[in-house]
Amino acid sequence: MNSNSTVKFFSISSGSCGNCYFLSLEEDGAHSAGVIIDAGVSLRRLKKGLAANGYDMDSFSAILVTHDHLDHIRHLGAYCKHLCKPVFATPVLHGALSRHPFTSPWIGGCSRELKDGDWNTIVPDKLFAKYFIVPHDASQTVGYALWIGGYKFVIMTDIGEMTKEAVAYARNADTVVIESNYDKEMLLTGSYPYELKMRILGGSGHLRNDQCASAIKEFMHDGLRNVFLCHLSENNNTPELAVRASADALESIGFHQTYDRSAVFVNTEEGQERRVILRALPRRTPSPLYVL
Repeated sequence: MNSNSTVKFFSISSGSCGNCYFLSLEEDGAHSAGVIIDAGVSLRRLKKGLAANGYDMDSFSAILVTHDHLDHIRHLGAYCKHLCKPVFATPVLHGALSRHPFTSPWIGGCSRELKDGDWNTIVPDKLFAKYFIVPHDASQTVGYALWIGGYKFVIMTDIGEMTKEAVAYARNADTVVIESNYDKEMLLTGSYPYELKMRILGGSGHLRNDQCASAIKEFMHDGLRNVFLCHLSENNNTPELAVRASADALESIGFHQTYDRSAVFVNTEEGQERRVILRALPRRTPSPLYVL
């Protein structure tokens, strides 16, 4: 990544109420490439969220889909119908989307299949994507490793448990977005039906705060600069609990939280300062625009 390049990221919504994330590359002060991940918010919310940060509908060239649950694809049909932008997903996911009532009438002309194990071109010379399969009870669920202007970005949401492959991608990333869905005690003592609790707790459900924290310890490396916690449960978690679990994990491997910037953790072992920023993404409202 050259010195005149900047990567920016924000979440429009993150949770079972809807999911949509925006990633952008700027070169020499001008917008160069952009993509959104998942389409769980309306066109109106998408347009409003982009505009609040100085972007418009031309600021992204494509849509990536992680899986076919409604909170991730509820408005994908409208995106295809009105925006006509390419939708990248695996062959399995495109098969499911071609049959889904929310997407089947409009997905056909926008469909672009991702090749397994390869870097797929999303924006020529600017943005490339690889997918990796994660356990979750959809037709298929994937995480993404994105190479954008030389910057390495990994997102994994709705993941029942960590996999070696997911950890390996995160271990090479500059920024990781990872699910920290629920606090186990809150879930078990909460009002959800037993069957739903078991689904969430299962290996194809969602990632607990402590599982997320353990994963962060496992994939932490010198080049990692940002960790964003996503898809927090509204009923079985709080941002404070999620951040505290991951903060404890960072502190257990030598990081300490700075007092002037509460989201920044610093490790000064071996005479070198390593800094990582830890934040939880809001559920129903857009996050700030982050310069990565």
